[in-house]
Amino acid sequence: MTTFEQIQEIIVDQLDKEESEVQLDTNFRDELEADSLDLFQIINDIEDEFDIKIESEEGLNTVKDLVEYVEKQQEA
Repeated sequence: MTTFEQIQEIIVDQLDKEESEVQLDTNFRDELEADSLDLFQIINDIEDEFDIKIESEEGLNTVKDLVEYVEKQQEA
């Protein structure tokens, strides 16, 4: 399973969306209507899943931003 697929699964579960609605270029607030609490929970789940720490959600506006952030953390 790719990083994107794992993150996609978390977002689909948290926001009760269809997989087709969660693509790399999907914007959390505009397209998924995620609020701060939703993002907080998604980030918590991702931190647990990948055993990383996400310091800030700043700049993490799309699914791609989050995937790239996680991949960069895994390389460190």
